[in-house]
Amino acid sequence: MARIVVIGAGMGAMAAAARLAVAGHRVTVYERTQTYGGAVRRLERDGFGFDTGPGLLPLPAVYRDLFIKTGKEPLEACVELVQVDPSSRHVFADGTAVSLPNASRAGVVAALDEALGAGTGDRWGDFLVRAREAWDRTRRPLLEEPLWRNWQVLAEREPYPSVPHKRLLRTRRAGTLAEVGAWELRDPRLVALLESHALASGLDPRVAPASAAVLPYLEHAFGTWYVRGGIRELARAVYERCVARKVEFHFGAEVTAVVEKDGRAAGIELSDGTVAEADTVVGNGPWRLGDLVPGRELYRAEEIEPDPEGTSRGRVVVCLALRGAREAGAAHRTVAHTPDRQAELDAFDRGEPPAHPTVRIDRPDDPALRPDDAHESVVLTATVPSRSVYDWTAAGAADGFSDAMVGAAERALPGLRERILWREVRTPVHTHEETGAEGGGVPAPALAAAEGTFLHPSNSTRIPGLFTAGGWSHPGGGLAHAGMSGALVAGLIVEGPEFRGSQ
Repeated sequence: MARIVVIGAGMGAMAAAARLAVAGHRVTVYERTQTYGGAVRRLERDGFGFDTGPGLLPLPAVYRDLFIKTGKEPLEACVELVQVDPSSRHVFADGTAVSLPNASRAGVVAALDEALGAGTGDRWGDFLVRAREAWDRTRRPLLEEPLWRNWQVLAEREPYPSVPHKRLLRTRRAGTLAEVGAWELRDPRLVALLESHALASGLDPRVAPASAAVLPYLEHAFGTWYVRGGIRELARAVYERCVARKVEFHFGAEVTAVVEKDGRAAGIELSDGTVAEADTVVGNGPWRLGDLVPGRELYRAEEIEPDPEGTSRGRVVVCLALRGAREAGAAHRTVAHTPDRQAELDAFDRGEPPAHPTVRIDRPDDPALRPDDAHESVVLTATVPSRSVYDWTAAGAADGFSDAMVGAAERALPGLRERILWREVRTPVHTHEETGAEGGGVPAPALAAAEGTFLHPSNSTRIPGLFTAGGWSHPGGGLAHAGMSGALVAGLIVEGPEFRGSQ
């Protein structure tokens, strides 16, 4: 039985801790804040509850596998999963709207044809077929396996297929997601639908590789799910599974250094000077570990280096306590698209929040998140520059942008402003405080091509006994990817460097 120290209690770290404990190891988690979950947080006030991190769960199979492998109770015995239908409603710049059925390609095609005009559904359906090909080519190396030693193969090869061009009588291969939209979808509303998935992951569609087509494909193929009581309930369930497996947690315990002995990780030192010895250390992000092992290189020159700024952006979340009941049949998630996408992206280039942002509106039909049926809790989310680029602490910065978000949301929910009892705004500053992420950025999922720009560093480091889990490590950000990072780290520790992922 090895002694394993885990730094941080984020979702990836807890997923690793539970799996390692089941494998017979003594696991201790040290978390600098007073709670678990990383970015999966809950704001509660006056009987209202709000998820301030992810609002929906993609690929629940990742957490189903975690619970199967770590105990007798399956995931559904610990939380109530609800498949959201429609998966999303979109309100476009010209005022047209469409509700997309959950996990039904045929249903999505029909809905787009009816709402946007004949032929639009078929174009989107054909795109999903190509996106599936990219997913099939990258699913294992980018989600289910440790990062290949010859990762350059993933960096150089664009998995999104070439598309025949009728006029040129040849094929051409899109290099970016924006090119996919311009060449294949053409309708500006379909382009907005495509690019909104990139924005939701903190990616700029102009530079995100064409392989980012897997993001909308995942929603349509596997569906989106809600956890009754809020996504925070998933974090609670993972935490309780860790405790049941005898994982020991220490909150308010800030790790200031990784202790080394004979060239390998041998424990951690806390801010109060306490040293906890260990045979193996699991960190919560390679950029953070770099601060804990000063003077040491975590990765070799030929490996992917951690980039805490990189392609990630931040998020602003506005929690709205509303008077009045949620109307029957309201979509759980609505995306209010910006009236000027180019201006939105140009604002990112300047390091400024856009004047007219794309806003995601989450309206869970969940009595646990409202004081009574005469009120409603709503969460607005927008992608923005991170804290290190824009000063969110400046007077009026957060409130001014939240006004813009409410205005954008009103295009989809008329009369929203008049229903507001109060609101609370959370910016990248809060993300930094809760997760320690540099600049309050949110990591994106790993993507192939683009010379490796959108890949994440390996879960193993060049320091023996030191590993990394979480969104800033392979396979990247998001609930599903973070959960898989925990599975990969556990496999590497238990089975050794030859571990190749689940079969």
